[in-house]
Amino acid sequence: MSLIHKKRYLSANVVEMIVEAPDIAATRKAGQFVVIMTDERGERIPLTIVESDVAAGTVTIIFQIVGKTTTCLADMNPGDELYTVLGPLGRPTEIEKFGTTVCVGGGVGIGVAYPIAKALREAGNRVVSIIGARTKDILILEDALGAISDRLITATDDGSYGVKGFVSDVLQELIDSGERIDRVFAVGPVPMMKVVCDVTRPAGIPTVVSLNPIMVDATGMCGACRVAVGNETKLACVDGPEFDGHQVDFELLTTRLRMYYREEKEAMEQFRCHCDGK
Repeated sequence: MSLIHKKRYLSANVVEMIVEAPDIAATRKAGQFVVIMTDERGERIPLTIVESDVAAGTVTIIFQIVGKTTTCLADMNPGDELYTVLGPLGRPTEIEKFGTTVCVGGGVGIGVAYPIAKALREAGNRVVSIIGARTKDILILEDALGAISDRLITATDDGSYGVKGFVSDVLQELIDSGERIDRVFAVGPVPMMKVVCDVTRPAGIPTVVSLNPIMVDATGMCGACRVAVGNETKLACVDGPEFDGHQVDFELLTTRLRMYYREEKEAMEQFRCHCDGK
C-alpha cells in the first residue's frame, strides 16, 4: 500500500499526485515509469515519474483523466492508499552532454518532458523547451519547465497563449533559423510526435520519442505493448519507453492504441451508470 501525500489539479482533467514510494524515489531516473493499481482488482496503469524526493520517500506522478481507472484515481485524496505502486520500470533516458537539446512536450506529455529536460540541464546541456496545448487553460508546468530551461517557448493551437500554432511549427522555425540543435526529445500525442519526427528527419537531427502503448504487466511477459521500430518488434515496457523516433512505425502504433477503444468506452459508460445509480 502506498499513501497519497498530496494532490492538485493542474488543469480541469490533469492531476498531479505525490505518493509514498521510498525505494522507487531512491533509484528512479529520468524517463522511467511506475505501474499503479488503485485497488486489488483494479487495472494496472503505467504513469511516468515526474519528480522524486529521496528524503521524503515520495514520487510525483501526473495523469490525465480519460477512462475508468484514471477517474477512480482522481477521486482519491491525500490520506488514501493506493493498492500498489511498482517501479521504477523501463529504461532511463540516455543522458549525455549532447550540446543543445530541444525538449518538445504536448498536452499531458509535458509532464514526461519535464524530468528529461531537468536531467539534460544537470548534465550540462543547453536546454530549449517547447510546450504546447490546444488552449491556454490546459497548458501545464510552464513555470517548472521555465525554471530548468535555458529557453522556453509556449504554443497553443488556438493562439490563446504564446505562439499560435503547433509545437512542431515552433521547432521548424528554430531549424529554419539555423540554430544548432544536437538532439530532440518529443513527448505527447502520437500525431504530434510523428510530425516532430517528420520535421527533424530532413535536418538529420537525432530524435527520441517516449511511447505509451497499451500495457498489461509492464514487465515484458504479455507482449501487449509491442511496437515496431525499424525492422524489429520491441516492447515499450522493457526496451523503452523511449525509441529512435525516425525508426518508429507510427501508423501501426496508432492502430494498436485504438484496438480496445470500444471496450474502454463501454467500461466508462458502465462505470458512470453505476456511479449515477448510487
